[in-house]
Amino acid sequence: MKVLMVCLGNICRSPLAEGILKHKAQQAGLDWQVDSAGIGGWHAGELPDRRSIEVAKKHGIDIMGQRARKFNASDLDNFDLILAMDDENFDDILRHAKTHEQRKKVHMIMNFSRPHKNERVPDPYYDGRFQLVFNMLDEACGAILKIPN
Repeated sequence: MKVLMVCLGNICRSPLAEGILKHKAQQAGLDWQVDSAGIGGWHAGELPDRRSIEVAKKHGIDIMGQRARKFNASDLDNFDLILAMDDENFDDILRHAKTHEQRKKVHMIMNFSRPHKNERVPDPYYDGRFQLVFNMLDEACGAILKIPN
C-alpha cells in the first residue's frame, strides 16, 4: 500500500500524518510506503514545522528525516490512497485528476475514523493546536490500518 498525505504547505499536518501512519504501519508489521506533500511549494526542501516535530517526538515518533515537497499530478498514478487534510486540499488534488480511477484514490483523511462527515483537520500553523491535530490524525491513521489493501 502506498499512501500520500496532503495539506497546504507540507510542514504541519501532512508530515504529522506521514509520521503517525509510518509508525503505526511499522508496529503492525505492514510494508507500507507513506509520504506527504503540500498543495503549495513554498516550503519545498524544508523540515517540518518545529512544533510538529515536537509533538511527534512527545509521542515517540521522529519526523526529522522528512522534507517538504509540492504535490505533483503524477502522485495520482504513483499512490494507492491520497488523503487530504481539508476540503480545500481535497478540491485542489481533484483538479489534477484526469480519470475516474485517480479520483477514487482521493479521500478526506478524517472520513476513515469519522465516516461521511468530511471533517477537516485544522491547520495549526497560526493557532498552535498541534496536540489536537496529532490526536485527530492518530485516530484517523488507526482506522486507515484497518482498510483492506
